[in-house]
Amino acid sequence: MTKPVAREPQRRNARSNRARILATARRELGRNPDTTLEELARAAGVVRRTLFGHFPGRAALLEALAEEASEALRDAMADAVGPGEPADRALAHFTLLMWPVGDRYRMLLALARHDLGVERVAEILAPARAEVTAILERGRRDGAFPAHLPPAVLSAGLEAMVVALLEQVNTGALEDDGTRAAVAILIAAGVPEGRARTVVEGVSPAVLARSAPVD
Repeated sequence: MTKPVAREPQRRNARSNRARILATARRELGRNPDTTLEELARAAGVVRRTLFGHFPGRAALLEALAEEASEALRDAMADAVGPGEPADRALAHFTLLMWPVGDRYRMLLALARHDLGVERVAEILAPARAEVTAILERGRRDGAFPAHLPPAVLSAGLEAMVVALLEQVNTGALEDDGTRAAVAILIAAGVPEGRARTVVEGVSPAVLARSAPVD
């Protein structure tokens, strides 16, 4: 009769261990993509058997991180503005929303080529790519962005720029809460610098207030 009651603390402990391992993996793999599972287990304060009980191998751990990143991206996108918002403000808003997610999971970008595979990363990023492309299409129609590149092509270029900025955060060369990145993205999209700064200054307080840091 007491067994079901006894199992619940075990399940809670297992969930706690899993969450701690994933948080440790985000941190340690961000510092060194070649960190081994044994090193991650020590950093997480669990024995090797516990880690392997949750994640039988490196691929399973990275897939769990990929799914966690995908869910975080979907959650952040739920706060994206509607089509009634001016396109330049919408792009700034979206960049600020995505920055904490990208900052938290930037190690996945470093692992994409030889671990996750570019197709899996592309699958995770597909909703964000589609949203940015739609904003750029609308902005080009409204005159907010120049028509110097097709929206999908420009979207890919802006994504590469965000990746490059996140890599600079990873090396310690850049500190940013997303506002500097948002200004840079607007300028790259064709918005004059003065207008870009004004737009980000108008959008950032509300977005940053909702985007509390997550570890």
